[in-house]
Amino acid sequence: MCLLTYYPAGITPDPTALHLGAVANPHGHGFAVIAEPEGRIIVGRGMRAEKVIDRFLAMRDRYPHSPALFHSRYATRGVHTMENCHPFRLGGDPRTVLAHNGTMPKRVWPRAYDLRSDTRIAAEEYLPTWPFGSIDTPRGFRGLESWLGPSRLVLLTNDPTYQRSAYVLNERGGVWEDGIWYSNTNYKSAYLTRMRRAVCRYCLHLDLDRAGRFCTRCGWCFGCEAIFPHCSCVRPRRCTAAVPLR
Repeated sequence: MCLLTYYPAGITPDPTALHLGAVANPHGHGFAVIAEPEGRIIVGRGMRAEKVIDRFLAMRDRYPHSPALFHSRYATRGVHTMENCHPFRLGGDPRTVLAHNGTMPKRVWPRAYDLRSDTRIAAEEYLPTWPFGSIDTPRGFRGLESWLGPSRLVLLTNDPTYQRSAYVLNERGGVWEDGIWYSNTNYKSAYLTRMRRAVCRYCLHLDLDRAGRFCTRCGWCFGCEAIFPHCSCVRPRRCTAAVPLR
């Protein structure tokens, strides 16, 4: 899941969207702001959303005329630690950082006993070799987008070897609103309402595509809040569509 947000130069962040995105993605947060004219990238990361957001807003207010990004993590691989919070330095170079939303290809999935996330592994080991060539070339840019699949990536840099200071990979997979690019729409209050309704309060399974009244994992009834086959709804015959506990 996650929420990756990109701010072009001169664009002011929406604090409400940042807080809603943090609620939906609670496993760590981080930001990067290109500080001009100093010529460096300020990075902040942490597990407490309010603290990280406040610091980001302060940095953005100080440096409003350069690109920036913010990321709230919903972990799929890797432990829930500050070290796995985006953004990451590309090959350890402080001049270039990246953040990602989605699932990286299996090539960079952590192996047994590796506590890093897939994005962290990609940033530290795989992508610094530029396996697709320079992203300043159409071939290199398309190659990296193709490798990423449906996921999205934002790269910020003040390295003079790059032609631009900001790159959005698979931009079409996100949405633009008020000059801000969001990797998905889980910064909206309607999404959070939908998400809460999709969480089974018995087994805590999250199923955003659930069409019926029953949890697709355990059979819990969202109507009377009972486990199959003990549903006491007006039309209990519908409980036959539920999945019984195993």
